[in-house]
Amino acid sequence: PEVCLRLEVGPNAAVHSPLAVQNGFLHMLVHSYTAELFMSFLTNLGPFLEDEIIPEVIPMEIEIVNAKITLKDDSPRVYPTSPGPVPITLAVDHVIVKRRDDGVFYLTGEGAPKQEKPVSAFKEQTAPAECVLAAPAGGIRGLPLKEVPELQRELQTMKIALAEADMDKARLLQEIRKYNPLFQL
Repeated sequence: PEVCLRLEVGPNAAVHSPLAVQNGFLHMLVHSYTAELFMSFLTNLGPFLEDEIIPEVIPMEIEIVNAKITLKDDSPRVYPTSPGPVPITLAVDHVIVKRRDDGVFYLTGEGAPKQEKPVSAFKEQTAPAECVLAAPAGGIRGLPLKEVPELQRELQTMKIALAEADMDKARLLQEIRKYNPLFQL
């Protein structure tokens, strides 16, 4: 991994923000970072982040490029026969976290518009449930062009339904194996 860190203080830091002249401006770039962390590490970070003194706001910009963090649950298992939780991998292509003079952290991605939204005001956005694939100009196997997108949407809906059914099946099998570890299909 590559980590670049730059701290600017004084009149030259005024290009970043007015507060940076007094408190400084921190710019950090993290590139090609890969890590595996246990969930207990994250849950035990709280006491280290608590402080009785309110810190000064330091304007900063943290840029994360091509990072991959895997979170593994290391808590004791509730059911001894359970295979355990699946690790979660967070892959970050290009994200920029900025802290302005108001102390609010702003999160932007590569190619995002200039208007940034605070993390506290971020609303969950859902991706469309279906994806339409591009069709060749002559249609697929002689079908008229206007039927192709409709069939592709229907196919995508069926793929999603099949994936949900597979997840339900796996969840039910896991639940049955809690009570009867020798159960086989």
